[in-house]
Amino acid sequence: MARFTRRKKKRSSFPFFFILLLILAAGGGYAYLTFFEGEPPQIEAHNLPPYLGKKTNLSISISDMKSGLRSATVSLIQEGKEKQILTKEFPKKESDTKAENSQETINIEIDTKKLGVKEGDATLKIVVSDYSMRGLLKGNHTELSHNVVIDTKPPKINIIHSERYIKPGGAGIVIYRTDTNSGHGVRVNGIFYPGFPLIDESTDKYISYIALPYHADTITESLIIAEDAAGNKTTKPFAPIVKKAKQKRDRINVGIGFLSKKIPEFETHYPEMQGDIVQKYLYTNSTVRAMNNKKIHDLCMDPGPRQLWSGRFLRMAGSGKAGFADHRTYYHENKAIDKQVHLGMDIASTKHAPVKAANTGIVIYSDYLGIYGNMVMIDHGQGIFSLYSHLSQSNVSPGDSLNKGDILGNTGISGMAGGDHLHFSMLVNGIFVTPKEWWDQHWIDVTIDGPLVDAKF
Repeated sequence: MARFTRRKKKRSSFPFFFILLLILAAGGGYAYLTFFEGEPPQIEAHNLPPYLGKKTNLSISISDMKSGLRSATVSLIQEGKEKQILTKEFPKKESDTKAENSQETINIEIDTKKLGVKEGDATLKIVVSDYSMRGLLKGNHTELSHNVVIDTKPPKINIIHSERYIKPGGAGIVIYRTDTNSGHGVRVNGIFYPGFPLIDESTDKYISYIALPYHADTITESLIIAEDAAGNKTTKPFAPIVKKAKQKRDRINVGIGFLSKKIPEFETHYPEMQGDIVQKYLYTNSTVRAMNNKKIHDLCMDPGPRQLWSGRFLRMAGSGKAGFADHRTYYHENKAIDKQVHLGMDIASTKHAPVKAANTGIVIYSDYLGIYGNMVMIDHGQGIFSLYSHLSQSNVSPGDSLNKGDILGNTGISGMAGGDHLHFSMLVNGIFVTPKEWWDQHWIDVTIDGPLVDAKF
C-alpha cells in the first residue's frame, strides 16, 4: 500500500509586507506633510502708507497655521542699500511639531532719521519664514515689497487773515496758505474747523469758518494746523480777542395744560419715557434735547466744499419771542425743575406763516426731531448750516437745492413749542452761533466778504 505524506502549506508573507509598506508610506506621507509642508506664511498689511515721515507707525499681521512662525524681518531699501528696521525670532516648542506662535501682530515705529535715509523713493520689505523643513530646513518664505516716498519736511503755513475779535456764540474766518491738501484747518479750544479751498483761487489758499461756543469766556487755544500725507505736522498760532456777549435769563412756567398737550406727542416718538407727566417732560427737555443736539451736530460733520450762499441771511418777518443763548429756568408749580439754554431765535408771525430758505444751499434733513418737531436743515457749504424747526409742514426733501427765499415749509407748534412760531438757528461746523450776525450785511461785509476780496491779492 502506498503511503501518502501531507505537506504543510507554507503561508505567504506578501500581505504582511504590503501592510507594512502601506503603514510606512502613510507614516512617511504624514511626516512629509507635517515636517515638509509647503504652505507659505501669510502677511496682512493692507494699510501700508504711501509716505514715510519722520516717524511712522506700522501694524503688520503675520500668520502660519501649519508649522508656525519662525522669523520676521522688516527693512527699508533705498538706492540698493538695505537698512534693517526689525528682526524677530519666534521660539519653537520642544515637544511639538508646531511653533509657539502661529499668529502675531507686529507694531513698529519707523524712525527715518535714525535709519539715515534720504528724501525720495524707497522700498519697504517684509519677509516672514516658518518652521517647515523645506528648502534645506530653511522653511517656507513670504516676501512683501511696498514702494514708499520718504518725506520728512513739514508743511508750510502762511496766515493771510485771522479773526481779530469774536464773541461767545459768534463766528469768524481764518484765511491761510499751505502747500498740502492732505489735512488742514483751525483748532479753537479743542474744536477742529476744517479748511476749504477758496473758489476761483489757487489751490494753496484756504478758508476756515470758526466759532466760539456760547459758554466760552476765554480762548485757550487758537491754531492753524496742517498735516501732510507723511504725518508731518505744522501749527501756527493766531490770537483773537474775546468780546463779551449779553445773554438773557428767562423764567419759563410749565403748566399742566401745556404738558397735557405736548407729552402725548413725545410719547409717540420716545416710548421709553417713564414716570409721571412731569418726569416725562424732564426726560424730553434734557435727555431727548441732548440726543437731538447730537444728531444736529453729526449732520454738520460732512459739509459741502463750496460756498453756496451769498449776502446776508434772510430773517423771517415777525416779532422776536426768544433770543440766542437765553438761559432758561423752568418752573412747575413755582418750583424750579430744569435749566436749559436756547440755541436759536424764535420768531412769531401769523399762524402757519410761510418759511423761506435764509440763503442758497442744499437740504440735508427734513423730518421730525424731538424737541425741534418738524425740522429742516440746509447745508450752505464750507461748514455753514441753517435750521428751521417747529414746522407744521415741510415742502422739501434731503438733496433738494434751494435758492435764497424759496419756501421750504410753514410755521407750527410741533416739538417743544407752546405757540405757533419759527425756531431759527445758525451753525458753524456743528456749533450753534447767533443768527444776528448772519442777518447783518455789515457784519458779512466786514467779517467775511472784505477779507475774501483782500485774499485775492
